[in-house]
Amino acid sequence: MENGLRFRDAAEADLAAVVRLLADDDLGRTRERFADPLPESYLCAFRAIESDPNNRLVVVEHGADIVGCLQLTFIPNISFQGGWRMQIEGVRIDASLRGQGVGEMVFRWAIGEARARGCRMIQLTTNRARPDALRFYERLGFVHSHAGMKLDLG
Repeated sequence: MENGLRFRDAAEADLAAVVRLLADDDLGRTRERFADPLPESYLCAFRAIESDPNNRLVVVEHGADIVGCLQLTFIPNISFQGGWRMQIEGVRIDASLRGQGVGEMVFRWAIGEARARGCRMIQLTTNRARPDALRFYERLGFVHSHAGMKLDLG
């Protein structure tokens, strides 16, 4: 795929496209609810992200289509001598474009955003049920430096 991608902060009108992307895989189908209308919880989360200067919900456009999304969270930190971190979450590329280099372009852009904000490091997690994603992140230079743990309160 040629690089005709455009990155921008998501607007409320993009929310259905973002949820569609999040729901379009085996794990996403079990935890997202892509319905019309969308559950109110998505709108509440969107508004919280939009109002926080350290959070960005970003959509990736190719032409008129939203073909990807990701959330960037900038975290101030005392460790690493007060170095900021960027957390990347909710990364999805439209199924029809996977394997065409779009994900790598998205990550190169995100890495540039982290550098522009003066971040010391980028961190992310990926579900163990996504071995292809794990290999993708390793190929981009991410390393297994920590053991991630989560406590589901839902």
